[in-house]
Amino acid sequence: MTALACTDVAPPSPARELWRSLAASPGALAGLGVLALVIGCGLFAPWIAPHDPVLQFRADLLRPPIWSAGGDARYLLGTDELGRDILSRLIYGARISLFIASMSVAMAMLPGMALGLLAALHRNPLGALIMRAMDVMLALPGILLAICVIAILGPGLLNTMLAIAIGALPSYTRLARAAALAELGKDYVTASRVAGAGALRLMVMTVLPNCLPPLIVNATLGFSSAILEVAGLGFLGLGVQAPMPEWGTMLASARDSLHVAPWVMLMPGLTILVCVLAINLLGDGLRDALDPRLKKAG
Repeated sequence: MTALACTDVAPPSPARELWRSLAASPGALAGLGVLALVIGCGLFAPWIAPHDPVLQFRADLLRPPIWSAGGDARYLLGTDELGRDILSRLIYGARISLFIASMSVAMAMLPGMALGLLAALHRNPLGALIMRAMDVMLALPGILLAICVIAILGPGLLNTMLAIAIGALPSYTRLARAAALAELGKDYVTASRVAGAGALRLMVMTVLPNCLPPLIVNATLGFSSAILEVAGLGFLGLGVQAPMPEWGTMLASARDSLHVAPWVMLMPGLTILVCVLAINLLGDGLRDALDPRLKKAG
């Protein structure tokens, strides 16, 4: 009885196994920590930011950071060309950039999964038509396709999310289709068909859960690409419009002050760099954790 009791040990849950794999990667842990910090800043921006992000201190235009000569403790990272506190704008900008990026990823991933599963289930002629449409969309780079969409719909918050989602849609569709085709030939799918599972139940309840790991990794890496596209559209004046504190818009407004006050452009640029790097490190860790074939030896 004692021997049987010792062998009756429950296997670790998927969440615990995922955490163990992430904990074994210092880069993934660092990326997760930085991303959690950025998300926390965005969520609690009204309580963390020292000033209103659009409030102008006319007597303190282009004030340097606190560690430079002429810095002021009230403005830790300095002020911009209109006297607005850069730190406060970066903190509020995290809320805007992360919201747009997360919504655009969701708006691309969910329809992409549906189209990919549909293309895998009905290969001809519907599947072929879907994939040819994705090929046409892939002929244009994502940022260029987003610019075309915004040129038609006009700049704005919702249109920015929609434009980025349309540009990212083909990658999710192709990945979902490839993963679904790999699963459709396996025995458990055949057993579900023999048991009488309908097409919708077969794809959603049986095939889709086994296609999620690569889609989750792609969504994580796509999240960093979405942040870059949000910043790029804002820099071009096609995304979030002033005076909203978005990182790309901050870069655009700092161009004229680059030689006089380089910190005005340096701070949002470094914020974008660190945030994207953290998400990519986390995405690499998730890829290794969710795909045993990609785990590092040892």
